Amino acid sequence: MKSINMILEHPTSLFALIGALILIVLLLKIKKVKFTTRMITQIGVAVALTTVLSFFKVYTMPQGGQVDIGSMLPIILMALFYGPEVGFLTGFIYCIISLILDPQVYYPVQVLFDYPLAFMALGLAGYFKNNKYLGVVIAIFTRFLFHFISGVVFFGEYAQPGQSVYMYSLLYNGTYLGVDAIICLIIIAFLPIKRLYTIINKSSY
Repeated sequence: MKSINMILEHPTSLFALIGALILIVLLLKIKKVKFTTRMITQIGVAVALTTVLSFFKVYTMPQGGQVDIGSMLPIILMALFYGPEVGFLTGFIYCIISLILDPQVYYPVQVLFDYPLAFMALGLAGYFKNNKYLGVVIAIFTRFLFHFISGVVFFGEYAQPGQSVYMYSLLYNGTYLGVDAIICLIIIAFLPIKRLYTIINKSSY
């Protein structure tokens, strides 16, 4: 009982526990995937494309986050092609690359929410294969939720005097992710998903 009260009195510990449990569940889902050489190759290509596209920044936020030209789409496409578990893995691998190339590390638990959980969330698009637009919206919105929690718990000090930390996190993360979502929706509107999947698999070994 005392340990439960300690967790409730320290929300960082509570969110760390919740985040760790979510991460464990996602990793267990990934373990069930039967990988092929073709799939592994395509995951590598998707991670590389995401990394390259992330360099084409339209705007960079001061405490992390950016608007770019659709860097989330390769991860989302892998989820639409092969299911959410493959999307989770692609997002997880990319988060490691992102941490190496451009780390925005302020607190240990913050890293959990802003990197693995946020990018693995993009794999949720795989649950909406028959509606690519809804898949994009759900995936990016869930990523937003993880960044929103991180903003409330770890970055409240950056809120303006008198401003709610919730409003601060909503505006900060909603601004760049909202624009990113619009860019991804515009791009994916012109992508023939089924035909693209067929072409990629025909040309793969």
